[in-house]
Amino acid sequence: MKNSSKIYPWIVVGLLWGVALLNYMDRQMLSTMKEAMQIDIAELQSATNFGHLMAVFLWIYGLMSPISGIIADRLNRKWLIVGSLFVWSSVTYLMGIATTFDQVFWLRALMGVSEALYIPAGLSLIADYHTGKSRSLAVGIHMTGLYTGQAIGGFGATVAAAFSWHTTFHWFGIIGVVYALILMVFLRDKKTVAEQPAAAVAAQPKDSVLASLKALFSNVAFWVILLYFAAPSLPGWATKNWLPTLFAENLGLPMAQAGPMSTITIAVSSFLGVLIGGTLSDKWVQKNLRGRVYTGAIGLGLTIPSLLLLGFGHTIFAVIGAGLLFGIGYGMFDANNMPILCQFVSARQRATAYGVMNMVGVFSGAFITNLLGVWSDGGNLGLGFALLAIVVAVALAAQLYFLRPKTDNMN
Repeated sequence: MKNSSKIYPWIVVGLLWGVALLNYMDRQMLSTMKEAMQIDIAELQSATNFGHLMAVFLWIYGLMSPISGIIADRLNRKWLIVGSLFVWSSVTYLMGIATTFDQVFWLRALMGVSEALYIPAGLSLIADYHTGKSRSLAVGIHMTGLYTGQAIGGFGATVAAAFSWHTTFHWFGIIGVVYALILMVFLRDKKTVAEQPAAAVAAQPKDSVLASLKALFSNVAFWVILLYFAAPSLPGWATKNWLPTLFAENLGLPMAQAGPMSTITIAVSSFLGVLIGGTLSDKWVQKNLRGRVYTGAIGLGLTIPSLLLLGFGHTIFAVIGAGLLFGIGYGMFDANNMPILCQFVSARQRATAYGVMNMVGVFSGAFITNLLGVWSDGGNLGLGFALLAIVVAVALAAQLYFLRPKTDNMN
């Protein structure tokens, strides 16, 4: 198999789609298996302790993201991806034999480190394999793996009820380890298949970490992209963590109905959004270099009325319609983050740049999750969702005004 063939770049997307699925599935399972685990680990009966478990992952994942990007820009991304998948899958397996809260806590922390190593490396590898004609679609398809993994992870409690929470962690961990072995055979780093001789590639000088960071943070466009990424992360995390509660409150439904209704609505519409956004962006950029910017802007634009409807809607038609609109818009936005980044940031700094973006996005998520909790206690959860539309509108305006690419692939 030749890596330079037209087929192999899509094989890479397929291989990494599986990694993305496992990435989100393994992290999501814990949130659904609390009730099963607390029978054997009494400390998990405390909501405070369980909150610590969820928080330690987010903090470590966020702090590690820029470091992961720096590493990915300097090491072979194949082995970084394989290694991170192997470690977090092993951690998932070990969760099944944990007997104390401290063991679960430190395993969760280690998962934060290992999972953070994947996204910057995986997305930069896809961006290198796919040029302007397929880049957004390729990234979008990869993002559907994250959505699918999140959905499957939500069934962890179902599997645990049929077998046990120990067995659930064991089997999902084993699947990941086996998949890491498959990647060892079939995945290749783009840097190893350049047309240049290997010696020439090895001889190319690499910027120091400080020089690379200086170049990145002196790039005004990167700061705009950072705002463009961080602002929509607020409603993005809000829907992940608070949408079931919002559905239940606005529609007067029990959580058993509101939970599946909200997650399925967002998952299906986001899946459609990345496919629409990826295809449109790849076609538009061939005629106009701002095509990716415009596609992302359309996606963000769709989330503004949807957030208002989510906040103030009280009928099934309004709330589900808003959820579908948000998912489509957010999917269009999601599919174009890395492709837009490629228009302004050198290939040598893309993983680092995305790592910084990921950190800001995760910390934004932690902030908004806590803030909406306070608003929810005050009976203003819907108002909180609606106010997020203002933040998105500001990011949208900045994106359209400042982002004027001169190339689709900054070298």
